[in-house]
Amino acid sequence: MKGERCPASRYEIRLAGEGGQGLILAGIILAEAAALYEGCNVVQTQAYGPEARGGASKAEIILSKGPIYYPKVLLADLFLAMSQQAFDKYCYEVKEDGLIVVDSTKVGRVYTSRAYQVPITARAVETTGTPVTANLFALGLIMGLSKAVSREALEQAVAARVPPATREANLKALAFGFAEAERVAAEQEKERKSPRLDDWYKEMAPRRLE
Repeated sequence: MKGERCPASRYEIRLAGEGGQGLILAGIILAEAAALYEGCNVVQTQAYGPEARGGASKAEIILSKGPIYYPKVLLADLFLAMSQQAFDKYCYEVKEDGLIVVDSTKVGRVYTSRAYQVPITARAVETTGTPVTANLFALGLIMGLSKAVSREALEQAVAARVPPATREANLKALAFGFAEAERVAAEQEKERKSPRLDDWYKEMAPRRLE
């Protein structure tokens, strides 16, 4: 049933990077997937500099099961940074339990251990042969990690939005992004379950005194 997957309360997403990375398109696809195929209330806004490429670019998407009274992101539940400038500008405007994902191909300085650092652009080139699909790879990655919008809804939105000539490549990039999310989540779970150094020290220190 439509609307069942929608966040019960306001869920704020910010995608930020540079012009030419396709983040505006990614934001539109995400918004259409949530609104048209999952029945969510959605607001999508965008901003970009005058430069065709290299200037700042930002897409914001707000999802909710109920009414959305304010159209701008206040504190993001999910933040994707595809450039150093974007990360520096918005990394502090994320909720305490929010999800931060950065393209480590483009972002070299990360000031928080909370961030997932994934070489998004490099992975897109490896899997599809072109950096142009990095936006759809990133979309699959962040939705695979957050579960905010289903893969099925995103696939429908991609198929409806992109030109037929690029549909296969974009769907492929989306799929690889979801696969990357599974890999990243599994690595984090493994790290979480592994003994921490301080726990190891507490266990071993008494033995060294015996």
